[in-house]
Amino acid sequence: MIPFIYWDGLIYYPTFAGLFSLPTNEKSMAGSQETFNKKEKEKKRLKKRLDKQKKIATRKANPQNGSPESMIAYVDEYGQITDTPPNPTNRKKVDADSIPLGVPKRDVEEVSTIRKGKVEFFNTSKGFGFIKELDTQEKFFVHVNGLLEEIKETDLVTFELERTFKGMNAVRVKKA
Repeated sequence: MIPFIYWDGLIYYPTFAGLFSLPTNEKSMAGSQETFNKKEKEKKRLKKRLDKQKKIATRKANPQNGSPESMIAYVDEYGQITDTPPNPTNRKKVDADSIPLGVPKRDVEEVSTIRKGKVEFFNTSKGFGFIKELDTQEKFFVHVNGLLEEIKETDLVTFELERTFKGMNAVRVKKA
C-alpha cells in the first residue's frame, strides 16, 4: 500500500517528483469512472424496473378474470375479429364437399416448344450471340454449344429455350 499524508482536506501521495495531492471528495485514478453513458444506462434500467413494478401493482389491484371465456375471439362473416359471439339465426348451411381442398389442376395447354427467330448478333470468334424471337421480339442468348448448324447474322432460325442460372438461353438452334 502506498503511504499518504492527509492535511488541510487534501490527500498527499509521495512521488519521485515531490508530493502529489488529490482533494478528498474526488476519486483516485484507480477508482471506477462514471461516464455520462453509464449514468444514462443506469437511469434506463431503474426506470424499466419501476415501470415493471407499477404494472405488477396495477394487475394485482385490478385482477382480470383469467378464464378461457374471456380469452375467446370470434370472426364475423366479413372476416373481422370481434369479442361477441355470432348470431345463430344468421347461420348458413355449407356443403363441405363443395369446398375445394388444395390447388385446382390447370388445363394442360399445348405450347409449342420450337420458336422462330432472327439472329441479331453472332460473334464466331467468341462463340456467342443473340437471337430475337419473331413473335414476342424478345432477345435470347445463344452459345456455340447450343448450335446444330453454323449460323450467321440475319439468318432465320428455329430454336428451343432452356432455363439456366443466368436466364433463358436458346438451344438446339438450326436454320429455318
